[in-house]
Amino acid sequence: MSTRSLSLTDDIYRYVLEHSVREPAVLARLRELTSGMPNAEMQISPEQGQFMAMLIRLTGARRCIELGTYTGYSSLVMALALPEDGRLIACDISDEWTGIARRFWREAGVESRIELRLQPALKTLDELLASEGPGKFDFAFIDADKPNYIRYYEKLLQLVRRGGLIAADNTLFVAGATIVGASSGLARSLREFNDYVHRDERVELVLVPIGEGLTLLRIR
Repeated sequence: MSTRSLSLTDDIYRYVLEHSVREPAVLARLRELTSGMPNAEMQISPEQGQFMAMLIRLTGARRCIELGTYTGYSSLVMALALPEDGRLIACDISDEWTGIARRFWREAGVESRIELRLQPALKTLDELLASEGPGKFDFAFIDADKPNYIRYYEKLLQLVRRGGLIAADNTLFVAGATIVGASSGLARSLREFNDYVHRDERVELVLVPIGEGLTLLRIR
């Protein structure tokens, strides 16, 4: 037994992958394709994707928002976990990267569940508030530009219903001297976000040490 979380050595991480991850072939192909691209580190890990899919199914989420789509791994994970009439609003600014995402959404048969909006995410969130009103979404995933995390969070607090979840990625990027870039501008932005949500009594939270850190925020 242990009073703290295990450190993931290479052997333990390999065991996790071998005894937990059930990655559909379409996701594995997308992950392999993306691994050789610039900014490949922006893609979430397969175990994180499976964890997020479980959260969507456990919460019965039907309407989701994603901020930061890249080549589409996380959006594909979420869309596959949604019911047939589920809906995901995917926000990004790159037509090139999301062109890959669209191809794999189509191959997986979930393209009809995903609405891609190619414009700054804050604009999309404002449009959703104006057109749909507050509390109409069940789950949101923040994985876009880090300096705007707090602004995204405040908008999502309005859009996601009470009892719904907001998941913020990369929130352990700031921790530990061994992490590359721990004193960078990105890390400072994430540290500010972590401090901000930790003090926020509007939510319950847990920082899960999966991937590069995933903070789950349940709206009270």
